[in-house]
Amino acid sequence: MASQDWVEKDFYKILGVAKDVPEAELKKVYRKLAKANHPDLHPGDAKAEARFKDISEAYDVLSDKEQRKEYDAIRAMGGGARFQQGPGSSGGFEDVFSNIFGGGGGFPQGGFGGFGGFGGPQRGQDLTTSSTIDFIDSIKGTTLKINVGSETVTLKVPAGIQDGQKLKLSGKGQSSPNGGPKGDLVVSIKVKTHPVFSRDGDNVRVSVPVTIAEAILGATIQVPLLGEAPVKLKVAPGTPNGRTLRVKGKGVQRPGKEGDLLATVEIAVPSHVNEKAKALIEQFDKELPEEDPRADLIQRAGTL
Repeated sequence: MASQDWVEKDFYKILGVAKDVPEAELKKVYRKLAKANHPDLHPGDAKAEARFKDISEAYDVLSDKEQRKEYDAIRAMGGGARFQQGPGSSGGFEDVFSNIFGGGGGFPQGGFGGFGGFGGPQRGQDLTTSSTIDFIDSIKGTTLKINVGSETVTLKVPAGIQDGQKLKLSGKGQSSPNGGPKGDLVVSIKVKTHPVFSRDGDNVRVSVPVTIAEAILGATIQVPLLGEAPVKLKVAPGTPNGRTLRVKGKGVQRPGKEGDLLATVEIAVPSHVNEKAKALIEQFDKELPEEDPRADLIQRAGTL
């Protein structure tokens, strides 16, 4: 804004406030006027746009303590009639301002900013979307291609992302209506359930059936891995139902940290037993020590 404007424009009158208006009241009045005269509410109305610019200019000056002080000093000198070039003077209007503020013949820089709404250009709105990934991709990470209008953007999904977690692509949202920065693109990640594997923090869990004989006598069994060939694990003799075996480093892989595969033993009880097998099981039961496997449970429950 040219320095002449400070002489010709009455910013207090433009905002309709007294010269001693407090800062809080000034801000309140400005917001009300700026909202009422915003160009978005008066498309194609040149008068409303000019009024909005005047309001913004007035507030920019009066809301800044130093600029308001300088403005008041200039207005107190009586306006433009006091700044006419006199006989023998080599200067003019700008020279007077230079003498007042110690400048080099011009008006002090800055302080007025842009007028894009309430306090400057507005940021564009964020856009939200969702994307579904496979369970294995949530563990190992993946890259997605997402269409945003006519643009295709690339989103890197880190290893270990959880179902419902959100990722953000800065500057890929809506454009600003008045020259401000673009909004962001926020992507909500949905993870498909897996028929075999599940998450436990950075670990991956799987239930592995074993036969009664394998649990009693011990065995070497195959355990599936996520996206890899099965691995062999030893089941120790006398392994109880529910014991967890661990395969190191086969869970979520993060920098400096890795999860494991946790394989939980489930003893599979046969649903159909022929007469010969039934007789052998009865004979086996007779050979076992006389023990009640529920005695300790009942005692700890306090029912005795």
